[in-house]
Amino acid sequence: MSDTRENAPGRFGTFGGVFTPCTLTILGVIMFLRFGQVVGNAGVWIAVGIVIFSKAITTLTALSLSAIATNTKVKGGGAYFMISRSLGAEYGGSIGVVFFLAQAVSVAMYIVGFTEAAISTFPALEEHGVWIATITNAVVFICVFIGAGWTIKVQYGILAVLLLALVSFTVGGFMHFDAELLQANMISGFSLGESPFTMFALFFPAATGIMAGANMSGDLRDPARAIPSGTLGAIGFTGLIYIGMAVLLGGVADRATLLDNNMIVRDTALWPVLVTAGIFAATLSSAIGSMMGAPRILQALARDRIFGTLTPFAVGSGAANEPRRAVVVTFLIAQGGIMVGDLDLIAPIITMFFMVTYGYLNLATFKESYTRNPSYRPTFRYTHWSMALLGTIACGGVMILMEPQWAMIAVVFMALLHWSISRRSVRTSWGNVHGGASFERARKELIRLEASDYHAKNWRPAILAFSGGAGTRVRMAAFGNWLCAGRGILSLAQVITGDVEDLVERRAGQERVLRKFIREQGFLAFPAVVVSADRHSGFEALVQCHGLGAFRPNTVLAGWSSDLDQAEDFIDTLRTAARLGQNVLLCSTADGEDPLRIPGGTIDVWWRGKDNGPLMVLLAHLLVQNPAWRDHTLRLLRVVANEDAEQETERHLRELLETARIRAEVDVIIDPDPIAAIHRTSENAAVTFLGFQLPPEDQDPADFLAHSEELLSELGTVFLVWSTGEVLLEA
Repeated sequence: MSDTRENAPGRFGTFGGVFTPCTLTILGVIMFLRFGQVVGNAGVWIAVGIVIFSKAITTLTALSLSAIATNTKVKGGGAYFMISRSLGAEYGGSIGVVFFLAQAVSVAMYIVGFTEAAISTFPALEEHGVWIATITNAVVFICVFIGAGWTIKVQYGILAVLLLALVSFTVGGFMHFDAELLQANMISGFSLGESPFTMFALFFPAATGIMAGANMSGDLRDPARAIPSGTLGAIGFTGLIYIGMAVLLGGVADRATLLDNNMIVRDTALWPVLVTAGIFAATLSSAIGSMMGAPRILQALARDRIFGTLTPFAVGSGAANEPRRAVVVTFLIAQGGIMVGDLDLIAPIITMFFMVTYGYLNLATFKESYTRNPSYRPTFRYTHWSMALLGTIACGGVMILMEPQWAMIAVVFMALLHWSISRRSVRTSWGNVHGGASFERARKELIRLEASDYHAKNWRPAILAFSGGAGTRVRMAAFGNWLCAGRGILSLAQVITGDVEDLVERRAGQERVLRKFIREQGFLAFPAVVVSADRHSGFEALVQCHGLGAFRPNTVLAGWSSDLDQAEDFIDTLRTAARLGQNVLLCSTADGEDPLRIPGGTIDVWWRGKDNGPLMVLLAHLLVQNPAWRDHTLRLLRVVANEDAEQETERHLRELLETARIRAEVDVIIDPDPIAAIHRTSENAAVTFLGFQLPPEDQDPADFLAHSEELLSELGTVFLVWSTGEVLLEA
């Protein structure tokens, strides 16, 4: 969905687009109706501390907001846009939904506050509270529906009224100021059940509102400049106002009056009517700010198509692409809250949603900075990853401090939204920080592994499976995935013969096909495609160069070849793998077998000694760790020529399993013909592991193939195993 606003210059600068909305939202009802109660309980010193601590949290968040805003081209959607482009669709979508709902229901909260103030001023209107709220909601809706330009002009007038109210209170405060009264009110005097924490919880919603300017990001001429300066300016300006008010309130009324008189600010003012007008202005401005911000979040969320049902709200109206459909929805949600009337139940969780948004924004900045992603280049320099982390922790702590049960509800709701989006595997056209974070973690761990000494205890399969193209030899790829059992590294290798310059595009295409095959089959694997003049050279190149540090392959998995014409090349390839320090697994399967079918039967390991035996036992053990193979019985088998060696051999095999901590059945077969014994015992096995020795240089490769073919005949899936000797069962 195109957005004409993205291509048009913004209409508002720092003052009108960011500073004014933030200031009007921060200087709200609590300042006029509840701040006296905070000072009365906490005393001036602690009240000032509460203001400073609250402003510290919002300042940390504003610093993170500024870093993100100057690191990307900010479009419509404010906090949703910035978080989604940093943390991805799951986090952004979750934040978008909860932040929209919080903003929409906040409209109802502010309008109810306006109505209560109106009824307090004009008691005769008490019976018409719902109608007053409904009419006010309609007026706010009309102002915003006409367009943000008109709304900003209205807010200038509201800001003027608000400042006049503060001037009236300040003048009146100086006229009634009593230094002795201030001294008495400096220390706390908490009422029963109150504490610094409850007063902090009461005041902190007054410090929120710093996203009001960011929510207008799509309408700003220069978001990267306006958001940092406007938001930080509003925090500093309102912080000074609150600190000054705390001192004045402490010097104009005794503690009892501060606690009991919610209209102390009005009663102190030189011109009380201006304070009444200020209360009306504060509630209306907050309602207008939320009515402006919420639709823009919904429109941005709809444009990204994270939720298909929201797509109609992506449509904008007029040259400025006003989100009028979303404005209508916001109006209806607000009206629903007004009709309910009692918002005390939902108010805490709305505050939680704001705090979750702040926490996620700090988290996004922390991840971007800490992972040292080269794309993280904010022009705003006054922040550090430690500050963003501190902001994240502070937001979480404040949530628990304010309302632990609502904090839990908010987190669970966010988790459910996150799960819903990730379950649908929403694909987006923008990147996110997770790739950079994963890269940084992998980089550090690779360096740590490279510096550590190898021990057999830490051996894991790193299999390079020559499975051919994505559409061929699926069985090889499947067994490679099963043998790693989620504990090792699997790479599916393919050699394309020819000239590199002529086959560059084909190589890239085959790698894409192989990656798609891996994804569709659900394998935990990496593609490895190389172009070489011949297959043997390509094999050598992959074995030597594929992987990085400790993640280089240690085991080559290839299919068994009985082609006598290719026997010499086949044996040379196996010898090359051995010289390069690779374990060798040769897989032989029956023709026509379903490549992904799990066969029934046992998993047989034929022990012939410690040259290849430990690797075979460990691979068989890893195979049965897969959920689909867990019902298969693992058997450790050995052929002896006569009964004299039976008991000693069985005891030895059981000791091996006990030392290896691997559960398996032990069976000693007495037969002078080992091949016949293997055929008879394992003819119905699901998988058979057999050790082999590479033929010496002077042996005819055809003789080796012929002998091996005799061994493989009459068996199903067989793995011929040659080990470098690195695997120790006692490790």
